[in-house]
Amino acid sequence: MKYTALGRSGLMVSRICLGGNSWGAAGRRQWAAFGIEESRPFFKRALDCGINFFDTADVYNAGESEEIVGQCLVGYVRREDIVISTKGGLKMGEAPNDTGVGRKHLTAAVDASLKRLRTDYIDVYQLHRLDGVTPLEETMQTLADLVRAGKIRYVGGSTMPAWRFAQMIMLADWKGYPRPVAMQNLYNLIQREEEREMNALCLAEGVGLIPYSPLARGFLAANRSKAGGGETERARKDSIVKPGTYRDCDFAIADRLAAIAKARGAKPTQVALAWMLSKPVMAAPIIGATQLHYLDEAAAAVDIALTAEEIASLEAPYEWRPAPQI
Repeated sequence: MKYTALGRSGLMVSRICLGGNSWGAAGRRQWAAFGIEESRPFFKRALDCGINFFDTADVYNAGESEEIVGQCLVGYVRREDIVISTKGGLKMGEAPNDTGVGRKHLTAAVDASLKRLRTDYIDVYQLHRLDGVTPLEETMQTLADLVRAGKIRYVGGSTMPAWRFAQMIMLADWKGYPRPVAMQNLYNLIQREEEREMNALCLAEGVGLIPYSPLARGFLAANRSKAGGGETERARKDSIVKPGTYRDCDFAIADRLAAIAKARGAKPTQVALAWMLSKPVMAAPIIGATQLHYLDEAAAAVDIALTAEEIASLEAPYEWRPAPQI
């Protein structure tokens, strides 16, 4: 495994991050029925692979994901040897203040996450989404207070417009709030719209990218057909993945991915991760794993160095989606 600083910080993280959207998903989705006992071997294998970076969120499976991290990971290894990232801000209940990034909810959300995680601090705390109501200065001041209280160490953001993240950075510099060191956004070989603004902003401002869905919900395993279906359980049962979800150019990219992987004696997923790791703004893609060997393959991907020609070949078929209207 290789390690890198997370953004412009001194926090060292593995180049692969293990994501927790499947932990606690038993009974919630057909392709990832993971309870505590089913999840435990994945943490052990991740640690054996050198992964020290683990991401979750309070909203993942109604808090069960954080519970599983607390029971299966915290205490199994020295707390100082792992980096735990979680997120808050999305709806956690029916009361008016059970959601959002205002002081009341964020403070309560962090305390609840600490209890579920069975730890006294969170390494990286990210705003899962902005709420469109709370003044950003209130949110940033709250995060600063939580850092000062020792409950969180670093702050970051998740999916949001680049101009809003730029405001977070500007306020941090102006008011002396903790500067964001991480951005968790949607980015992969067939979803590259973030290159327009967000990725460039993060590179300029020293923010590490920790993208989710780096394998495009399994599409970049390059085993699906235009008619639908595929070899993986997720491809068959994930309700979001259906015929028509992907474009002709996406299948062209998958074909090139498969060809490069075959020539290198690697898996298409490994080449897809290697492409992401070639980007200067990249810290650690967040992978999900439903089989143990996926972790071994992801860890091995950090040693694959694609040539400029291979990168150009993978990127050439891409068709840009229309920019959102603001």
